[in-house]
Amino acid sequence: MTDCLFCRIARGELPATILYEDDQAVAFEDIRPQAPVHVLVIPRKHLTNLLAVGPEDEALVGHLLRVASQIARDKGVAESGFRVTVNINRDAGQSVDHLHFHLLGGRRLGWPPG
Repeated sequence: MTDCLFCRIARGELPATILYEDDQAVAFEDIRPQAPVHVLVIPRKHLTNLLAVGPEDEALVGHLLRVASQIARDKGVAESGFRVTVNINRDAGQSVDHLHFHLLGGRRLGWPPG
């Protein structure tokens, strides 16, 4: 699927506040933030969710996590703490069928999260 919401953002067809992009990944502000810092990190490659990740995607997933950690530093939440989460399917809260990591920070985050 290449017409999903996040694929269209990655191609620049829909507006978003882009914080980072390269040939593999795009990171942008969440439009419904759940914390003072709430950034979505997505692959340009369409993967429905973490269950669709194959052995050939292992380096890509590592890259997405590295991007998330760099954005945490850039946003000033690395030292105080941040969370990176991925929701898989509806019961976990996945609302867009494109793999994405949520970077959350800027306030104390409770546990358990659900």
